[in-house]
Amino acid sequence: MIYNSPLPPVPLTGQTITEKLLAGLAGHPQEVVMVDGPTGRELTAQALALGVARLAGGLVARGMTPGEVTAILAPNMPEYAIAYHGPLYAGGTVTTINPAYTTAEIHHQLVDSGATRLITTPELVETARTATTGTAITEIAVIGAGAGDGSDASPLSDWMGDPLPAQVPVDVTDHVAVLPYSSGTTGRPKGVMLTHRNLTVNMDQNVPFAIVKPGEWTVAFLPFFHMFGQTVLLNLHLVMGAKLVTMPRFDLALFLRLCADYRTPMMFVVPPVAVALAKHPVVGDFDLSATRRLLSAAAPLGGEVAEVVAHRLGIVAVQGYGMTELTTTSHATPLDTNRPGSVGVAVPNAECRIVDPETGQDAPLGELWVRGPHVMKGYHGNPEATAATITPDGWLRTGDLGSFGADGYLTLHDRLKELIKVKGFQVAPAEVEAALLTHPDIADAAVIGRPDQDAGEVPVAFVVRQSGSTVDTAAILAHLAVLLATYKLPATIRFVEAIPKSPSGKILRRLLRED
Repeated sequence: MIYNSPLPPVPLTGQTITEKLLAGLAGHPQEVVMVDGPTGRELTAQALALGVARLAGGLVARGMTPGEVTAILAPNMPEYAIAYHGPLYAGGTVTTINPAYTTAEIHHQLVDSGATRLITTPELVETARTATTGTAITEIAVIGAGAGDGSDASPLSDWMGDPLPAQVPVDVTDHVAVLPYSSGTTGRPKGVMLTHRNLTVNMDQNVPFAIVKPGEWTVAFLPFFHMFGQTVLLNLHLVMGAKLVTMPRFDLALFLRLCADYRTPMMFVVPPVAVALAKHPVVGDFDLSATRRLLSAAAPLGGEVAEVVAHRLGIVAVQGYGMTELTTTSHATPLDTNRPGSVGVAVPNAECRIVDPETGQDAPLGELWVRGPHVMKGYHGNPEATAATITPDGWLRTGDLGSFGADGYLTLHDRLKELIKVKGFQVAPAEVEAALLTHPDIADAAVIGRPDQDAGEVPVAFVVRQSGSTVDTAAILAHLAVLLATYKLPATIRFVEAIPKSPSGKILRRLLRED
């Protein structure tokens, strides 16, 4: 049984995502469209469009070829939009890197993506320089005045050239525009190949849900390297004539002050922020009377928390659902409705199935499968993982257990795959386990997720010491801190005699959860 979207389909255009952006900016060239929250630094629509065209022109002059990959290692800031769209306008590909990553994690993404250029910030340039050793990176540019003290890093302004008059031609249905990295159930994160068609259609799929209107301000703390922040904020808002106040990192008091100052009608959050809005006493110190609606996504939000937030702020609190492999959004809640605990209805052009993972047959409760023009092209350089995720007839297996109500609203019940969602970020147990096993005093290890009120979930590690070893938690965490981003570090390490496994060697995580 196929569940179709109740909304009419959106047209599939031949535009690139950057052509769509520039068309959106053209209608109000003198208006400020981006502001750096901490400093108040402003960027007008005209300056943004010119910056994109000049960076594209400079990259072409520097020899960029179609499909060449530029990496961005930076927090949210107005200049991120230029660093992102400039290479795309020049016919290139962008891979967005989490600025909280360690040098080892950055190095892996640079190598796997094949990036040849890197754009970063003064605060991150030394980390970036270390991470590029042994990669294909040939030059580094730094946003802002400080370019570091090395000859291999220059101000991004040095990369600017004559404005490129038009998009370098690309096949929007096949050309990989963005290469974000998503954690799977095995090993390190994989590059998700998203085409211009994926990006433009998923943005248009969000429009009928009226999550943004022209002229509105929204505070953007959701990171632009992540597809939620990238599609819904960085692209959709600017294309629709809305405006963004950027935050390089989340700070509750600053977020609330910016929402009050800019009279933001809509909040885009992840569940831990929703919990803070529901419970933290500082919320009452700010005038949030302009806020009418809150959208939480990236991880499940309990219906009770949503109702508490809605009651406290006097707003409507809804959820959406998606994943990097679906560009961003797969399901959303229409503006005039709300179903607490539901993630909404399928977006336009999307088809869905609920499939029993054991039999492969349709079932009332089972794995959610999705098909549509927003489904990724595949995993970069990993045809085996692509084949395991996308069926020959185009269905993407989400790994999430769900069911549809008679009204077409989707409810998620659990995850089939073992991903841990920490503050909306994916953590693959296998990646943490592999890092643990690089410690010479660890014989075996397993990682599971544990519910956490603040983070949603946190990793918990079960460790078997080598015979005679007395290695302790502090030593293990110090070892992991060099290899993994902070949010991937285990909140608890439990020392055990053995890891329970099946006869085939598969970790029996169910028994660890019971323990």
